[in-house]
Amino acid sequence: MHHLGVVHRTVDRADPAAVEALSRFGVATVHEAMGRLGLMRPYIRPVYEGARLCGTAVTVLLQPGDNWMLHVAAEQVCEGDVVVAGCTTESEDGFFGELLATSLRARGARGLVIDGGCRDVDDLRRMDFPVFSRAVSAKGTVKATLGSVNVPVVVANALVNPGDVIVADADGVVVVPAARAAEVAEASARREAAEEGKRERFRAGELGLDMYGMRGPLAELGLTYVD
Repeated sequence: MHHLGVVHRTVDRADPAAVEALSRFGVATVHEAMGRLGLMRPYIRPVYEGARLCGTAVTVLLQPGDNWMLHVAAEQVCEGDVVVAGCTTESEDGFFGELLATSLRARGARGLVIDGGCRDVDDLRRMDFPVFSRAVSAKGTVKATLGSVNVPVVVANALVNPGDVIVADADGVVVVPAARAAEVAEASARREAAEEGKRERFRAGELGLDMYGMRGPLAELGLTYVD
């Protein structure tokens, strides 16, 4: 367990070129290319349609109903970062809104992923500041208890280390370990190229049954067709 009340200023961020490469791919592609790892639980959703982000994680461990550490984290944000916040226990309060978004944007943040609540959704949409959250809630928070910044956190069942790459879109949120960023970007590109070939064959009317050689295994298991 982490000590509470710690801010790590030094973060070993993923290579910017690898982050840029990953930003071209959707969450489903990245997740598959990484070996079906890294997905956050599907209850983390974009707070407005069309939100998407890709960047390096500045992590936050929050206490329930208390957003103090988000203000502490803002100082540690660099251009291209995504703030990723977990909580010591489940909480759906509105930890984050338009004022904090304005602050984070001024620091160069690409967005926020939070296993908690978010508010001011219309303002965030107008700003186009992407937020992926557990809930939308107008309930306010206090600033009274210490958490930590830039420690490993578990967010919606996914382990996030400071500097990991976060990719989020309409399909969810995936975490790519910093050390694997370049390799996963390459695997994602290969996967997309292979999918384009399949897409062409599907467009031409070919069936997955034939493309993937499924008929034999289905017959072996006893699938029968009745007219």
